[in-house]
Amino acid sequence: MPASAATSRLDLFGDGFVRDPYPWLDALRADAPVHRDPGTGLWLVSRYDDIRRVLLDPAAFRPDNAQDAVTPLSVGVLRVLARAGFKLPPALANNGTDSHHGLRRVVTRFFNAQRVAAAVPVIERIADELLDAARRRLDATGSCDLFEAYAQILPCRVLMELLGIDGVDPATLIRWSDASLELFWGRPTPERQLELAVLAGEFHQWLTATVSTAPARPGSFVEALTRHRLPDGRPVDVETAVGACFFVFVAGQSTTGQLISTTLHRALTEPGLWARAAHEPGLAEAWVEEVLRREPPVTTWRRVAAEPVALGGVDVPAGARLLLMLMGSGSDPEVFDAPDRMCPHRANARHHLSFGVGRHRCPGASLARTEAAVALRAAARRLPHARTAPTAEQPPILGLLSFRAPLQVHVTA
Repeated sequence: MPASAATSRLDLFGDGFVRDPYPWLDALRADAPVHRDPGTGLWLVSRYDDIRRVLLDPAAFRPDNAQDAVTPLSVGVLRVLARAGFKLPPALANNGTDSHHGLRRVVTRFFNAQRVAAAVPVIERIADELLDAARRRLDATGSCDLFEAYAQILPCRVLMELLGIDGVDPATLIRWSDASLELFWGRPTPERQLELAVLAGEFHQWLTATVSTAPARPGSFVEALTRHRLPDGRPVDVETAVGACFFVFVAGQSTTGQLISTTLHRALTEPGLWARAAHEPGLAEAWVEEVLRREPPVTTWRRVAAEPVALGGVDVPAGARLLLMLMGSGSDPEVFDAPDRMCPHRANARHHLSFGVGRHRCPGASLARTEAAVALRAAARRLPHARTAPTAEQPPILGLLSFRAPLQVHVTA
């Protein structure tokens, strides 16, 4: 696709781009690597080296807008959020202040390698429970949606156990988290915005109540936050703690569920891979890495230029809102050979930028990788004869500004 066609017809929320973004991403990367999108006002940055440069320089490219609503919120929506006390002060993804390092360290320590390794039996146990139910559904009806029955529930239940969360059912947490994603990263109608705002407000109120409950459960993530001290010695205030929890919950359940959904969908449609993933050592992990490179759940991320800067040969003004095309960077032929092919065990697979890089790199990357690999291996073992229906239509795709994944993974016995 010529660059002129890509830039003139590009709609980041359009069905064509959501279903097959690669022709647009390839054209932008080749001929318009830093392009201002008139529809959103965002500057699209699509080459690997440019994106890496931005991520590694948080002073010149600030994270302040990372969680801002893409679609302006109406007065009615703002009132709904205000009544719920909804605020997201700088905490993690949107924090460019001195407090970021310490808050991030709390999250990183809580999801360190030892905790992730210890969590594997938990992930396997929950996966087996969910797959038993999926198998019963397959046997009874001949079909099952592994997104609804497995991919989106598994990370939510794992996170609840790891964080010591109870008193709320997983379906409610998933609904709250997904609504928050759509409200802040989608293009909902005004009527839909109001519906989403109510759910996001309920989510925020629940998080506030959870953080404010004293004393926090010993060893819990909330306790670690309450024990943390900011650079000036003050304890973390409730609003900042809620902002950190908001980010951890959304990333830990919604985006990880999206990663698992894509991993399963691509494995089922790759000839021979499903059977091999069940028992071949290291294949599930390698497949997850290729999914992260080629088709990550977090497709873009935002930054603000702190001052005028030349980027990719283009003069970008101060205050420019940048959209880093993480998904496109994983297909940059200057970095990855045959980028359109899924090649497990490729030598530089982990060089992708899907978890970011630098001080804002995703602190839950190890847990997400592990959950997705365990989920694939367990599903391939417990449902060895699962297949996508040969006449099945392409599944509906989540098409938010920064998040993309199949919303169905229908299998037959």
